[in-house]
Amino acid sequence: MDSNIYAEIYKDYKQQGQDQAASEMVDSDSGVEKIVAVRKNDDGDLIAFKTSAGRELDYVTALSEAKNGSLAHVDVFHKYGRDILRSEPDGVKENNLDHLPTF
Repeated sequence: MDSNIYAEIYKDYKQQGQDQAASEMVDSDSGVEKIVAVRKNDDGDLIAFKTSAGRELDYVTALSEAKNGSLAHVDVFHKYGRDILRSEPDGVKENNLDHLPTF
């Protein structure tokens, strides 16, 4: 196969993922708060979050709420011996926690 075909197939695959992620965001919001802004320390680490309802959450509280399903579009995973909050991997860079506006 021509290498351009591989690139085109991959491009289509990524677009389908982005389209699916957008559709799931609309379908799954159902009143659950989203993180809309972040606060970082001097090292660039995320230390607090602002929700769509205007609440400001420290990192530990945000982890707890994400674990119980109170925050949409984030996942908690265990790495480096601790729980870590991250955006759901959906192929859309702009909605990653690290790319959200700061408050």
